Amino acid sequence: MKLILKWLLSATALLALANLDPGVEVHGFGAALAASLVIGLLNLVVRPILVVLTLPVTLVTLGLFFFVINAGLFWAASAMLEGFQVRNFGHALLGSLIYSAMGLVIHPALEHLFPTR
Repeated sequence: MKLILKWLLSATALLALANLDPGVEVHGFGAALAASLVIGLLNLVVRPILVVLTLPVTLVTLGLFFFVINAGLFWAASAMLEGFQVRNFGHALLGSLIYSAMGLVIHPALEHLFPTR
């Protein structure tokens, strides 16, 4: 139940993001559901590999390269889907920051509603 609710809220956050950033376009709630699913899967599968491969760069930049990784995955998700477009890397960076900030609100709220035992 919590996973489905998190998915729905993440899709809603993506729709809100499209209203905040003119460089991010989401064409309907179905596209937002698909995009949030693809973003989640990329973060689950590809992100750990990229983090390990770019560890030296991440250490030199004191962790700031994580923002580039997040933006790249956000932009990659838009390249995979029809109803979700990100205009350029700058909008991908801004969009990933806002989307992550929204996720930082959604996750604790769901943990409060559905505590893990």
